[in-house]
Amino acid sequence: MNLERNRKELIILMTLATLGLGFTAIDPYDRATWVLEVAPVIIGVILLALTFGRFPLTPLVYRLLFLHALILIVGGYYTYARVPPGFWIQELLNFERNHYDRLGHFVQGAVPALLLREILLRCSPLQAGAWTFVLVTSMCLAFSALYELIEWWVAVFAGGGAVAFLGTQGDPWDAQWDMFMALIGAVLAQVLFSRLHNRALARLVG
Repeated sequence: MNLERNRKELIILMTLATLGLGFTAIDPYDRATWVLEVAPVIIGVILLALTFGRFPLTPLVYRLLFLHALILIVGGYYTYARVPPGFWIQELLNFERNHYDRLGHFVQGAVPALLLREILLRCSPLQAGAWTFVLVTSMCLAFSALYELIEWWVAVFAGGGAVAFLGTQGDPWDAQWDMFMALIGAVLAQVLFSRLHNRALARLVG
């Protein structure tokens, strides 16, 4: 019964994500940036559809993946430097820049942290504890660094056309801030959600 309920919820979330992709594909601010930003969502939807039967994830992780997908889709549609809520926060708190991309990188650490934690706890001899925490955090930070390298390679290949994708907004420390936000996200996600995640895992595999 739980597995069937999870399947129905996953179908709903994937349908909503697909609708979001379709809507934002109509007239994004920058087509190339939209493609680059939403590519992980498209790949993720395909992978989740292919793996649900053999390796279903907990509803908690599916919901967080959906949240991550929405953040990527919105960022791809407007470009991260132009997302309206980011401007509202910028004006409200007198920030010097639109910080929506900081949210994106925070979630880039937080959501993969629980996904990796789930995979490791189910597919390796590791148990919930310090070593799992350290390994998950290190993997999330490594992924964030890899993403910054990918941004660099895209910038080298595309030249000036990659400005919207990079979204540095003139900040020379943008890459370091992005990795730092991912690190904070990975740590906080594990600290705040580990017990909830453990209970969800117990219901799924128990």
